Amino acid sequence: MTLKTLALGAVAAITMAFATAAVAEGELELLVPGELSAATEGTYPPFSMRAPDGELDGLEIRVMKEIAHRLGLAYKPVLVKWESVLIGLEADQYDIVSVAMDITAERQEKVTFADGWLESGGRVVVRNDSDITGPADVKGKVVGALVASNWSKIAEELGAEVKVYKAESDAMQDLANGNVDAIITDAIAAAYAIKASSLPLKLVDEPVSAIQKGFAIKMGKPNLTKAVNKALAEMVADGTYAKLTSEIVGFDPAPKEPIRSILK
Repeated sequence: MTLKTLALGAVAAITMAFATAAVAEGELELLVPGELSAATEGTYPPFSMRAPDGELDGLEIRVMKEIAHRLGLAYKPVLVKWESVLIGLEADQYDIVSVAMDITAERQEKVTFADGWLESGGRVVVRNDSDITGPADVKGKVVGALVASNWSKIAEELGAEVKVYKAESDAMQDLANGNVDAIITDAIAAAYAIKASSLPLKLVDEPVSAIQKGFAIKMGKPNLTKAVNKALAEMVADGTYAKLTSEIVGFDPAPKEPIRSILK
């Protein structure tokens, strides 16, 4: 074998190595190879919020950061407003939506959800001295809810006069101040807010819905979806998920039977 042949072989091997690496990086259909960009609000405790040191923290932040770590990717949070989160996903502004989003049939027509990562449900929240004891009691009452959310639709269906908010914290404070009769929101978020802020509020026992939350991915990215699902399942199985989430809400909110991804 000549030196020229050896040299050509070495070049071919190097070229093949780079090509293989490029394919591997492209397999996850990422916008930037080696990086997982995730949309988050950063203002919806306990899902996304600021820690005392100013760093992003919360249920979705911890879980998504661990998923990125297990996939060997750099985690890049992208702060977005709730009402524009799916528009940004479609416009390729980020790879995945970690915002606490309910998995619904309507949304499944527009995006691919990774397997359900958290189970919760909607609850009516009232002041401690309220005479509202169940969802039916909000009929004719002024009820606050996050704009463009399922909670506002549920409030309307229950016959309430709906007042919408851009931030969950504003709705909670308005309720505490007596400016609305109740709010409808996620049970986990409400319980955390009441505890953290010592608000004179309580959750009505009867839920208005039972839901699972999912990470939304633009359709046509099956490899990314499968990779996220695998990392998430491994986190749950080895106890990492329970450890990360229990530190914030006091229990493990992983679904016992996750809603599975629909790949189209």
